[in-house]
Amino acid sequence: MASARATPVAPPKHSRARATDILLTLIAPVTWGTTYVVTTELLPPDRPLLASLLRALPAGVLLLAITRELPRGDWWWKAAVLGTLNFGAFFPLLFFAAYRLPGGVAATIAAVQPLVVLAVAYFVLRARPSGWALGAALAGVVGVGLLVLTASATLDPLGIIAQITGITMMGTAIVLAKRWGRPAGTSMLSIAGWQMTIGGVMLIPVALVFEGLPSSLSGANVLGYTYLTLVGGALAYVFWFRGIERLPSTSVVFLGLANPMTATLAGLFLLGQTLTSWQTLGFVIALAAMVTSQITPQASRRT
Repeated sequence: MASARATPVAPPKHSRARATDILLTLIAPVTWGTTYVVTTELLPPDRPLLASLLRALPAGVLLLAITRELPRGDWWWKAAVLGTLNFGAFFPLLFFAAYRLPGGVAATIAAVQPLVVLAVAYFVLRARPSGWALGAALAGVVGVGLLVLTASATLDPLGIIAQITGITMMGTAIVLAKRWGRPAGTSMLSIAGWQMTIGGVMLIPVALVFEGLPSSLSGANVLGYTYLTLVGGALAYVFWFRGIERLPSTSVVFLGLANPMTATLAGLFLLGQTLTSWQTLGFVIALAAMVTSQITPQASRRT
C-alpha cells in the first residue's frame, strides 16, 4: 500500500505577520548599530550633537513634507512629549554619557533598557513581567557586557546617571506610545515626522551652543550626514515606531540588543577588528536573549 504523503502545514497568518513585523522593526537598531562606523569614518570629529540634530530635524521635516499632516487635538502635547523623550532630551544625555564613559560601559548600561521597559510597563500598563522576560533581559545585559566591556573600563558617576536617565526616557516613550496608540486617519510617517521635528528643533540651540558648525564639509562628511538623515533617521524611526505600534513593547525593546551587536559586526568586517573568545560568547548570549524574547510564551505577550 502506498504511503500517504503528508500535506505541509502552513504557518498561521498571524505568525507570519508577527515575523514580518519583527524583521521590519529590526531594521532600526541594525541601522543604528552602523552609526559608530559612519561617525568614525565619514563625519568630522567632535560633532555628536550636530550629528544628532541632522539625524532628527531634516528627516522629520522631510516626512512632514511628504504627509502634510499636523497633530490634532491632544496629539499636540503627546507628540511634544514623545519627541522630547525620543530625541530632544535623549540625544544630549546619550552623547554626554558617551563623552564620560567608555563605549563598553555605555552599551552595557543601555542593555538594561528591557528591564526599564518591564518596570515602566508594570506601573503604566499594569502588565506584570513574566519570569521568561526577566530572564531574557538579564541574559541580554550579561551578553552585551561580555561583548563590549574591557578590563580597563572606568565608571564615571555623572556619565552613568546620564545614560540611565536617557534609556529610561526612551523606554518610557516606548510604553507611552503603546498606550496612546495612533490617531485615526494618521499615517506612521506623520507620527515619526512630528516627533523628529519637535525633538530636532529642541536640539538646535544645544548643538550650536556646545559644538557650533564645522568650518567646512568634505564629500565624505556630506555622505555621512545624508546617511544619518535618510537611513539612520527617517527610515529607521518609521520602522521603529511602526514596531512599537504592532508589537508588544517588551518585544520591541529587546530588538534594541541588535544595536551593539551590529556595531561589533561592523567593526569586525569593515574596520578589521577581532573578537576574543569572551566577546564571541557575549555575542551568542545577546543573540539568544534577543531571539528568545521574540518567542516568549503567549502569556507574557501583553505589553
